[in-house]
Amino acid sequence: MIRFCNDYSEGCHPSILEAMAQANLEGNPGYSTDSHTAHAKELICAAAQCPDADVHIMVGGTQTNTVALSAFLRPWEAAIAADTGHICVHETGAIEASGHKCIPCPNVDGKLTPDAVRKAYAEHNCVHMPLPALVYISQTTELGTLYTFDELKALRQVCDELGLIFYIDGARLGSALATQQITLPQLAQVADAFYIGGTKNGALFGEALVICNDRLKEGFRYNIKQRGALLAKGWMLAVQFEVLMQNDMQLFIELGRHANEQSLRLRDGIAALGYEFTNHSDSNQQFVIFPDAVVAALENDFGFEAQYKPDDTHTVERLVTSWGTRPEDVDAFLSALADVTTKLK
Repeated sequence: MIRFCNDYSEGCHPSILEAMAQANLEGNPGYSTDSHTAHAKELICAAAQCPDADVHIMVGGTQTNTVALSAFLRPWEAAIAADTGHICVHETGAIEASGHKCIPCPNVDGKLTPDAVRKAYAEHNCVHMPLPALVYISQTTELGTLYTFDELKALRQVCDELGLIFYIDGARLGSALATQQITLPQLAQVADAFYIGGTKNGALFGEALVICNDRLKEGFRYNIKQRGALLAKGWMLAVQFEVLMQNDMQLFIELGRHANEQSLRLRDGIAALGYEFTNHSDSNQQFVIFPDAVVAALENDFGFEAQYKPDDTHTVERLVTSWGTRPEDVDAFLSALADVTTKLK
């Protein structure tokens, strides 16, 4: 089966696997006190043009979000997010299990707006309600859309107005940066903290949290340990980011670009056959409205994920490409879709 279900079905880029094999028997110190971790941090800070940032590399996105927000927020404080935000929908209540409410806001193409932040903040205005203290967004969003630098600056401004922390989930940051509409230094300029996602962009696993705001740094490593996120073999995480970040993030951007290119080939080919999308996406996620008959004809040979049914005869399907998506797999899908479309007319 050819799969467009997600961007982490493949293991990792061969150069990363090779680097991990070369470091396999080095006998590195544990818990991210090794030279690989120090080097990976240097590369990340240089790429972000944020030399004083603290960098902590953890295993996965949900883990990173939970460790970060549980450290940044006091017990009575809450996070504001779009109602499509990962922490609201797809993390099994991990943030709320740590004692911090998620305040969902209506999204605009998957994005959180400054007006929505102001409204949520104003509505939580007494001691009987959790106090909003952090704004959470994903870049790219859960719908594959991208915040422009101007949109990020506008969110930064409202955070400054209301005294909120600005946190950016970068699970698919490789796809975002590869669009060339946003840069890593721009992200570091506006965010108090963000993470660089490796799991969904060529790494075997790993997310690099970058803390830019000095007041969020103290004691953070203690929280990583307490939350079970301080990996004994931390060098295994770091080696991967050494490869991804070297030469000014060359491989990281290259892998994101490949995923986007295959996604846009899918998007344009599907659109040419007359199918509609829920929203415009220039990233590696596409959300297509397919007749159920088309889904039934394709699902034995191709993998994709149903999202919801807009009516009784159609389903919104998510198609995701990755660093490992082969052009011939995209060709095969478009050819099969064309055949099905012709037969069902």
